[in-house]
Amino acid sequence: MDAKEKTLTTFSTRVRQLILQFRELKAENNELYAMVDERDKKIKELESQVAQKQTEYESLKTAKMLEITDGDLDGAKKRVARLVREVNKCITLLSE
Repeated sequence: MDAKEKTLTTFSTRVRQLILQFRELKAENNELYAMVDERDKKIKELESQVAQKQTEYESLKTAKMLEITDGDLDGAKKRVARLVREVNKCITLLSE
């Protein structure tokens, strides 16, 4: 083998190594892109769940406020009814 053939053989070996390395890196790149796409999909799904939970929370908070208001209303009605009965008792006692 003369120097030219040796250089040519070395060059072709290096080119094959580069091609193999390129294929490996390309496969790794495809895997990484797939992982990124999967993560993006998961992030969108979680963002959707967060938005839904926020809506549910707001609805629950509103319902709880209405429940408290209704409870206060019932309590107020009971107190007024009790006070009316006491006033009626007082009027009855004074009338006698």
